Amino acid sequence: MAEPVMKKAKGDGVEIQLAAWEGKGKTVLCIHGLTANCRCWDTIAEALAPDHKIFAMDLRGRGFSEKPSSGYSIDHHCQDILAVMDSLEVEKAVLMGHSLGAFISLGFGAKHPDRVDSIILADGGGKLSEEQMAKVFEGIRPSLERLGQVFPSFEEYIDVLKKAPFFQPWSSALETYFRYETEDLDEGVRSRVQPGNIQEEIINLGKVDVSTFYPKISCPVLILRATEGMLASDDILLPQEVVERMIQEISDVKYVDIKETNHYTLIFQENETRDRSVLDFLAE
Repeated sequence: MAEPVMKKAKGDGVEIQLAAWEGKGKTVLCIHGLTANCRCWDTIAEALAPDHKIFAMDLRGRGFSEKPSSGYSIDHHCQDILAVMDSLEVEKAVLMGHSLGAFISLGFGAKHPDRVDSIILADGGGKLSEEQMAKVFEGIRPSLERLGQVFPSFEEYIDVLKKAPFFQPWSSALETYFRYETEDLDEGVRSRVQPGNIQEEIINLGKVDVSTFYPKISCPVLILRATEGMLASDDILLPQEVVERMIQEISDVKYVDIKETNHYTLIFQENETRDRSVLDFLAE
């Protein structure tokens, strides 16, 4: 797998780290999920470059981007994206967001339609009921619980993750992703992500009704939906009725089920259906 070139760019008052894969076609800016980092896009970037130029951000507070003590919301991330695009001299980009990144992509598309070529929503961006949101947070609880914990070694850090059903089969891409997110301490290793920052993000996300963005999206949108749950059959980010609402309320939208994938394997594992769907969408 080709290693990305790591770059720094100016966010809105913070320094943002980017992974970059060179290409000739459209510029795709990838935006990761709640506790993730830019390296979650390695597998997809491998399939899209060199046909397209790929940039993947570490959101503020994640990876090697700066980590202010506060300032974690969709609005903050949208301001960072605008500043990063200006810093990279990118007039228009395709936004590809996974999970929280899908919400951010919709928010940015609603606020700055002139800067967006199209949007790809990878298993996110749906308006969930409180009951469904609770199921999702139970599914991602293992990802949240590792934050702030110190483990004696990297091997012990990933030992529990290696056994998680939603990461199967384990891959070198997952190993790279988790190694990137950890920092070494005298007493062991821990995630670079601060629990308090994520807690602020979750509180602010709860104040946003993502469906208010739908009618404001004027560019083409592709929805990629994982069909399997994480820890249960129904802890999915995009239930069928939620997707149906998105299709009705977003003016120009295409939708593809990526069968036999869950919220994580949708992006971490190789998948021909996903890659072909994205490449065809970008070619239109």
